[in-house]
Amino acid sequence: MARIKRAVNSHKHRRKVMKLVKGFRAARRRNYRVANEALLKSLAYAFRDRRVRKRDYRSLWISRINAAARREGMNYSRLVNGLKRGGVAVNRKMLADLAVNDAAAFGKLLALAKQHLSA
Repeated sequence: MARIKRAVNSHKHRRKVMKLVKGFRAARRRNYRVANEALLKSLAYAFRDRRVRKRDYRSLWISRINAAARREGMNYSRLVNGLKRGGVAVNRKMLADLAVNDAAAFGKLLALAKQHLSA
């Protein structure tokens, strides 16, 4: 049986890793072993943080909605409850955008929520 030589493939893999760690600092870009560990870690962080980013944005939207609602004398949870009771299906991203850019439309939604809370 013929002997399998792996030099070409391992060199290709090393080249690929070293290309991907371009821009890292110190040994993380020069030393293959350290670079490979750093690359694996960075890919894991990238995967995890694509999900965390979604959480962070939702948190930001909720903060903006709450701030705008409190200016008008209502809090976030009562606003969302009133909108849900009123059958208004507006997501938090759009609500936050209205709160920041269109105070009149947000005020109408707030009045609608108040109306459905009191009923």
